[in-house]
Amino acid sequence: MGFSVLAEDRPVPDELVDYFGDGNRSAYLRATYRVMKTIMLAEQLRDLQAYGQRRTAELGIEPADVPDRVREFLKGKDGA
Repeated sequence: MGFSVLAEDRPVPDELVDYFGDGNRSAYLRATYRVMKTIMLAEQLRDLQAYGQRRTAELGIEPADVPDRVREFLKGKDGA
């Protein structure tokens, strides 16, 4: 996989490669995957949490009632 970096942007990735990849671009890129995947999952979870908060507010459900409602829902699934 190849990609280009503008000459004026080059010092930053070079510094990051030196620090995180010990000068090895592939090692740096592999380390970056983990970090970026974590950021992606955190953003998705934040969006899901916001959705859940909106929906509970729309339905008039108090946040403290959510765990009991989830348990009730899951019990109903087992019996079906």
